[in-house]
Amino acid sequence: MPSLKDFASLKNLRDQLAEEEKARAIEKAEREQAEREAQAAAQADANAFRGALRDVVQLPPSDRYVPNMPRAFSVKPPPKPLTPEEEVAAVLRESLSDEFDVDHLLEDDPSTSFLRHGIGTDVLKRLRRGYWQVEDELDLHGMRRDKARDELGLFLRHASQRRFRCVCVIHGKGYGSAGGEPVLRSMVHSWLEQKKEVIAFCAAKIDERSHGALIVLLRSALKYKDG
Repeated sequence: MPSLKDFASLKNLRDQLAEEEKARAIEKAEREQAEREAQAAAQADANAFRGALRDVVQLPPSDRYVPNMPRAFSVKPPPKPLTPEEEVAAVLRESLSDEFDVDHLLEDDPSTSFLRHGIGTDVLKRLRRGYWQVEDELDLHGMRRDKARDELGLFLRHASQRRFRCVCVIHGKGYGSAGGEPVLRSMVHSWLEQKKEVIAFCAAKIDERSHGALIVLLRSALKYKDG
């Protein structure tokens, strides 16, 4: 038989449930009241806006010419995908710096030459005597700097792939540039020094005269010697 204590517990539980139900009902009523007030405020704003525009009249169409005005912000189209050749040229362009120190190459000396560290001096002597036959040539004469840099990088890459030993790079004397300075020649010298494929170069001379070109010896000359 249930005791008085059990009845008291049941009564307390019933009262607790009743209080929770009452609290939920009050919360629901407050939420619905807030929603009704928000809707009423929005409706009042809409009515006020329509009232403000009650006397507005649309202007008749005009035949006045209005030039196209530039947009304040323009969206740039996505970059065009590069072809494999353009990607190679971009990599080569980044690998050749125009800021390379070429002060020692700026003198007006047609016999300017270069020998990479660790290569015997006899290599440069042989190069000057024409020991290696020129297997290909690149004419940069008249090109702008960026174009010349790209073409030189591609030319050296292809020459190395074909295992060429000796090539010729024609840069011109540069007297047609601003101030008559051999700017492209100096740039070509610096680019060649930065390329690991190049182990030496010297001015190409015919009848002891410079012709604005370089004879360039590639690393393949050390790997594939004459039989």
